[in-house]
Order: sequence, then structure tokens, then C-alpha cells
Amino acid sequence: MRAHAKLFLASSNAGKLAEYRMLAAACAPSVVIDLALLPGFDVLPAFEENAPTFAENAAGKALHYSQHRDGLVFADDSGLVVPALGGAPGVHSARYAGLQATNSQRIEKLLDEMRGKTGLERAAYFVCAIALAERGRAMAIVTGRVDGEILEAPRGSGGFGYDPLFYFPALEKTFAELPAEEKNQRSHRGKAVRKLLAALSSML
Repeated sequence: MRAHAKLFLASSNAGKLAEYRMLAAACAPSVVIDLALLPGFDVLPAFEENAPTFAENAAGKALHYSQHRDGLVFADDSGLVVPALGGAPGVHSARYAGLQATNSQRIEKLLDEMRGKTGLERAAYFVCAIALAERGRAMAIVTGRVDGEILEAPRGSGGFGYDPLFYFPALEKTFAELPAEEKNQRSHRGKAVRKLLAALSSML
């Protein structure tokens, strides 16, 4: 019989929860996972994500919110890293073009910053860090990474964020051109979820 575990996502974003449920289901883990949004998330004291790394932001968030609610709490931080831009957008990926910027505006800013860069200068990678905590104690911190390059113009209508610019050479497509199931098998977030479930399986 497989073990069961319930995890609370430190977020009020139902879309993000749906994505994690899909990723967890695709992994077919040895442990049955029930994922839910952290109850009362919006009324809890907010955590300010100001650390310099994805892992520190994820860990800080998970530790913070796990002190306010019982159970296993997980949190993530993810983004795009372009070494030729000194690591930008990095941990500022979501607010790269301003707090209220749209995906299109973030893409436009990245294209402006990449203008004139060629070859290896266009190398980039996505990172996802996920932390699991319980009552203020870290249980696991995992990361996933996928390498690619930045195109000179967007391609594809799927995905979100920087996906239309992120070219994945192995499949000769951008992340925005891949079916969701295929992207989840290759993506940084998919890799991190598989590592998280493996770590959780060893705890139960």
C-alpha cells in the first residue's frame, strides 16, 4: 500500500496549485500526494522575497508560513537566468520590467537587453527551487534546471512568462511551442517536483 501525504502550497494562486497537481500526477510517485492551498494564506503575515538566490527565497517562504499553520508546507521560487546579463532576470524574473508589467513587457525588455548578443551569449537556463517545511523546520530543499537559449523573437502560444523566447535545442522548439505534458517532462519545475516527491517518499 502506498503512503499518503498532504502538502500545503504557500500561495493563494489556484492556477499554480493546478499546475503542481498536474506535475505531481505525471510523476506517478510511490506516495499519494494531496495538494491544497495553504488555508488563510492571504491573512497571514506576508513574507518578503528579497534573498539573492531562488533556494533561499523558497526556503524562507516555506519556513515562514509553516510556522503559522500545521502540516507540511511547500513554497517555490523560479526564474530565468542569462549569464551574459550577469544572471538577470534571475530572482527578479517576475518583476524584471516593473511590478505591474505584463508578460509581453518583460519579454520586450529581455529582447532589448539581448540586442547584439550572439552565439553563446544567448545561453540561458530556467531554475526552480522548492522547499518543504513543517512548523518552522526545513524538511527538504530541491532544485531543477533546464538549459536553452534566448531567441531573437517570440515563438509559440503556449506556456507563460519567458517561454516564447526560451528555445530548447533538444526538441528544436521553444517552451511555448511544446504541449503541456511534454514541457512538464523537460521543465525545471517538473524536475524539481520529481526530486521533491522522491525526498518525501524517503521520509514516509
